[in-house]
Amino acid sequence: MSTDTEYQPINCDDYEYLEIACQRQLKLEIKLHGGEIIEGKASDLLLRKKVEYLILETHEGTKELRLDYINTFSHPEIGTIVVDNSH
Repeated sequence: MSTDTEYQPINCDDYEYLEIACQRQLKLEIKLHGGEIIEGKASDLLLRKKVEYLILETHEGTKELRLDYINTFSHPEIGTIVVDNSH
């Protein structure tokens, strides 16, 4: 996916679920808008140049996922969250 598109902040409730996932180091299944599925442990959230990222520890190493590229994320403890970035 292109990184040239303007960042669209996600819904605050969805962000809070990601914060909880990071605090508990939950293993998430994440589906990106392009259809790619990534699994990994939620590690941290960071803001860089007005763009928010989820830091995910995968078996391939650390990945930084732009929050507005995430379509859904799920874990048995929190269910499946469909990310709303329609602000």
